[in-house]
Amino acid sequence: MITTIALLISIAAAVTALSIMAVREHRNALKLRNSLFDSVASLFKDPSITLAGDQFPVLTGRIADGRQIKLELIADTLVFRRLPQLWLKMTLHEPAECDRPSIGVLARPTGAEFYSIVHGFQEWFAPPQTEAALLMRGDADASPRDIERAGALFQGLFSDPTVKEAAITPRGVRLVRQVGQGDRGAHLLLRQVHFPDHTISFDLVHTAIAEVKALSEVLRGDAIAPVRLSA
Repeated sequence: MITTIALLISIAAAVTALSIMAVREHRNALKLRNSLFDSVASLFKDPSITLAGDQFPVLTGRIADGRQIKLELIADTLVFRRLPQLWLKMTLHEPAECDRPSIGVLARPTGAEFYSIVHGFQEWFAPPQTEAALLMRGDADASPRDIERAGALFQGLFSDPTVKEAAITPRGVRLVRQVGQGDRGAHLLLRQVHFPDHTISFDLVHTAIAEVKALSEVLRGDAIAPVRLSA
């Protein structure tokens, strides 16, 4: 009897210890997740970081010319037989609606891209040639010249396999880039979503800023010179 009680006490103590460890690890993981944008906030004027419902941070600020920019992180787990993906969605807002059509490209489309703006465009265009399969769509206001100019920039952007989506609209532009991939062991064995890297690369965000600026300029005016991807 005494042995049984001692065993039950030992089991209860072990379960309690494991529960405490699990809670501590969960809190540490959330703390790391909350701080993912801390190292890149200095790239923007008046940066502000809030938390989304999934506890990923949302960063808003301004670039050098005063336009508002927003950075969000998207955990994508919908595609079967693929590791979870962590996407950086960067949106550069225009101060007023621009006289330009909507045109965008999505790489390796599956139909499960719930975050995609390109899927909402009505017209289908022939995409530029890259190694990745591309879906290019826009609206009826896009002229052949618009499509050609935007397509040349898209071709350069999507030569980088981490670029998932790029879109131009009258109110702003958007870029979606891969910034992380789920841990294989946690996903395959436990079906958990765990991203092992707890920082967002300063250089990657710096590059993405240059890319959204290029997207915002490519259909501006009558200039036909290539847009330089420099921040």
